[in-house]
Amino acid sequence: MAQRSADISRKTRETDISVSVHVDGSGKSDIATGVGFFDHMLDQLSRHSLIDMSVKAKGDLHIDDHHTVEDTGIALGQALAKALAERRGIMRYASIDLAMDETLTRAAIDVSGRPFLVWNVSFSSPKIGTFDTELVREFFQALAQNAGITLHVTNHYGANNHHIAETCFKAVARVLRAALEPDPRQPNAVPSTKGSLKG
Repeated sequence: MAQRSADISRKTRETDISVSVHVDGSGKSDIATGVGFFDHMLDQLSRHSLIDMSVKAKGDLHIDDHHTVEDTGIALGQALAKALAERRGIMRYASIDLAMDETLTRAAIDVSGRPFLVWNVSFSSPKIGTFDTELVREFFQALAQNAGITLHVTNHYGANNHHIAETCFKAVARVLRAALEPDPRQPNAVPSTKGSLKG
């Protein structure tokens, strides 16, 4: 399997973002978006997926965090899509129920080339500290759309909003890790009867 790494830069009037990923890494991260809670979540995404990630973002935080979070999801998704190329030799599918204290969240993924997000997660508060909880969905929507993945996330239960958000990131990290693992039985094949995972 070829080295699965990519760099993406994305600059608009609202944000200036650079992302690098190494899919076959060890979970090392270098994250600086200016949004503290989001940095913490991206650290979790890297650590539990074992995807090395560098994310540097400068955004219009004087307005709010929305553009920075969404555009980071776009850039990270584009970097993953570029690194995976034809998606040869991957396991493709994975799912997990991930527990954290009182919270249980399920994530399921198909690295299909077809972007889709099913989001069954609710928060009891609009904020976690200063972070808008609605931005958790915005990030995963942007990630799925630009990475070309089908992603389902369901929070079964939980009382603490920080835990609910964190289990979403950790669960998605774990299914990414499992779905992107090399398949030893078909190391050079595209895992599709179509012969393509381009959507």
